[in-house]
Amino acid sequence: MKITRRDAMLAGFGGFAAAALPGLGFAATVEELTAAFTGGAAAGEGGITLTAPEIAENGNTVPVEVSAPGAVAIMLLATGNPEPAVATFTFGPAAGSQRAATRIRLAKTQDVVAMAKMADGSIVQAASTVKVTIGGCGG
Repeated sequence: MKITRRDAMLAGFGGFAAAALPGLGFAATVEELTAAFTGGAAAGEGGITLTAPEIAENGNTVPVEVSAPGAVAIMLLATGNPEPAVATFTFGPAAGSQRAATRIRLAKTQDVVAMAKMADGSIVQAASTVKVTIGGCGG
């Protein structure tokens, strides 16, 4: 297939137009993500354990573990990243435990927040500050 100059220009202008449309080129804020996950409910304390290192020498691979017995969903946020949504884990009735472990990328020193939606509809949250010496998101 031969691409003409006109086809290349149309593709370029189409990409530019898509980036200029409101909402398509911007990451959701922490507040928007929290409101969508909680449905506007206030988050409480306790019932969730977030384990993250106090100091991460390299922000490219930071180990994080979260556990919330009785949760139906857990959401991880990195508040200082360009895209704060890290992951959302959902647990069905056959789940052996409501626990997740992963490695995340952090751009700079920031808070990592874990929110859990419990089976009774309540929301609990935990946060941990991770000091990053070498940024992982282009920093």
